[in-house]
Amino acid sequence: MTITSYHAHVYYNEKTRHRAGLIRKQIESAFTVKMGRWRDKPVGPHPQAMYQVAFESNQFGELVPWLMLHRDGLDILVHPNTGSSHKDHTANAIWLGNKLGLCLEALDDAKEAGS
Repeated sequence: MTITSYHAHVYYNEKTRHRAGLIRKQIESAFTVKMGRWRDKPVGPHPQAMYQVAFESNQFGELVPWLMLHRDGLDILVHPNTGSSHKDHTANAIWLGNKLGLCLEALDDAKEAGS
Protein backbone atom coordinates (compact mmCIF):
# COMPACT_ATOMS: atom_id res chain seq x y z
CA MET A 1 0.00 0.00 0.00
CA THR A 2 1.39 3.39 -1.02
CA ILE A 3 0.24 6.87 -0.02
CA THR A 4 -0.17 8.90 -3.20
CA SER A 5 -1.51 12.09 -1.58
CA TYR A 6 -3.68 13.36 1.28
CA HIS A 7 -7.02 15.04 1.88
CA ALA A 8 -8.00 17.24 4.80
CA HIS A 9 -11.74 17.77 5.27
CA VAL A 10 -12.60 20.93 7.20
CA TYR A 11 -16.05 20.59 8.77
CA TYR A 12 -18.28 23.50 9.61
CA ASN A 13 -21.90 24.41 10.27
CA GLU A 14 -23.98 27.54 9.80
CA LYS A 15 -22.45 29.17 12.90
CA THR A 16 -18.84 28.30 12.04
CA ARG A 17 -18.88 28.82 8.26
CA HIS A 18 -17.23 32.23 8.57
CA ARG A 19 -14.34 30.75 10.60
CA ALA A 20 -13.99 27.99 8.00
CA GLY A 21 -13.77 30.68 5.35
CA LEU A 22 -10.99 32.49 7.16
CA ILE A 23 -9.03 29.25 7.54
CA ARG A 24 -9.59 28.50 3.85
CA LYS A 25 -8.15 31.88 2.83
CA GLN A 26 -5.13 31.34 5.07
CA ILE A 27 -4.51 27.88 3.60
CA GLU A 28 -4.78 29.22 0.05
CA SER A 29 -2.29 31.98 0.73
CA ALA A 30 0.22 29.84 2.65
CA PHE A 31 0.20 26.55 0.71
CA THR A 32 0.05 25.25 -2.84
CA VAL A 33 -2.91 22.89 -2.56
CA LYS A 34 -6.07 22.07 -4.45
CA MET A 35 -9.12 23.43 -2.66
CA GLY A 36 -12.40 21.61 -3.06
CA ARG A 37 -15.64 23.49 -3.31
CA TRP A 38 -17.85 24.35 -0.37
CA ARG A 39 -20.22 21.48 0.43
CA ASP A 40 -22.95 23.04 2.56
CA LYS A 41 -24.76 19.69 2.92
CA PRO A 42 -23.44 16.24 3.78
CA VAL A 43 -21.88 14.44 0.80
CA GLY A 44 -20.40 10.95 0.50
CA PRO A 45 -19.13 9.71 3.85
CA HIS A 46 -19.06 13.21 5.36
CA PRO A 47 -21.85 13.77 7.92
CA GLN A 48 -21.91 17.55 7.74
CA ALA A 49 -20.88 20.52 5.65
CA MET A 50 -17.21 20.64 4.70
CA TYR A 51 -14.62 21.52 2.11
CA GLN A 52 -11.66 19.42 1.06
CA VAL A 53 -8.01 20.37 0.90
CA ALA A 54 -6.03 18.04 -1.40
CA PHE A 55 -2.28 18.05 -0.89
CA GLU A 56 0.85 16.12 -1.78
CA SER A 57 2.63 13.71 0.55
CA ASN A 58 5.66 15.97 0.87
CA GLN A 59 3.41 18.73 2.32
CA PHE A 60 2.13 16.63 5.23
CA GLY A 61 4.84 17.72 7.67
CA GLU A 62 4.10 21.39 7.13
CA LEU A 63 0.35 21.52 6.47
CA VAL A 64 -0.95 19.16 9.16
CA PRO A 65 0.89 20.87 12.03
CA TRP A 66 -0.36 24.20 10.65
CA LEU A 67 -3.94 22.85 10.72
CA MET A 68 -3.42 21.64 14.30
CA LEU A 69 -2.55 25.16 15.41
CA HIS A 70 -4.95 27.14 13.21
CA ARG A 71 -8.14 25.06 13.06
CA ASP A 72 -9.91 27.56 15.36
CA GLY A 73 -12.00 24.88 17.04
CA LEU A 74 -13.20 23.25 13.81
CA ASP A 75 -13.08 19.49 13.35
CA ILE A 76 -10.78 18.25 10.59
CA LEU A 77 -10.32 14.78 9.14
CA VAL A 78 -6.92 14.13 7.54
CA HIS A 79 -6.55 10.93 5.55
CA PRO A 80 -4.15 9.39 3.06
CA ASN A 81 -5.13 8.32 -0.43
CA THR A 82 -4.00 4.75 -0.96
CA GLY A 83 -6.81 3.38 -3.11
CA SER A 84 -8.64 1.88 -0.12
CA SER A 85 -11.27 4.49 0.70
CA HIS A 86 -12.63 2.62 3.70
CA LYS A 87 -9.26 2.16 5.42
CA ASP A 88 -8.13 5.66 4.41
CA HIS A 89 -11.17 7.22 6.14
CA THR A 90 -11.01 4.96 9.22
CA ALA A 91 -7.93 3.00 10.32
CA ASN A 92 -5.47 5.27 8.48
CA ALA A 93 -7.12 8.61 9.31
CA ILE A 94 -6.29 11.20 11.94
CA TRP A 95 -8.72 13.65 13.50
CA LEU A 96 -8.03 17.17 14.67
CA GLY A 97 -10.78 18.03 17.13
CA ASN A 98 -13.76 15.73 17.48
CA LYS A 99 -14.03 12.44 15.64
CA LEU A 100 -17.28 12.60 13.66
CA GLY A 101 -19.31 9.58 12.67
CA LEU A 102 -18.74 9.01 8.96
CA CYS A 103 -21.28 7.38 6.64
CA LEU A 104 -18.93 4.56 5.64
CA GLU A 105 -21.48 2.79 3.43
CA ALA A 106 -21.00 5.66 0.96
CA LEU A 107 -17.42 4.57 0.24
CA ASP A 108 -16.94 2.50 -2.92
CA ASP A 109 -14.76 -0.22 -1.46
CA ALA A 110 -17.09 -0.54 1.58
CA LYS A 111 -19.89 -1.41 -0.86
CA GLU A 112 -17.71 -3.98 -2.60
CA ALA A 113 -16.68 -5.55 0.71
CA GLY A 114 -20.29 -5.69 1.86
CA SER A 115 -19.68 -3.54 4.93
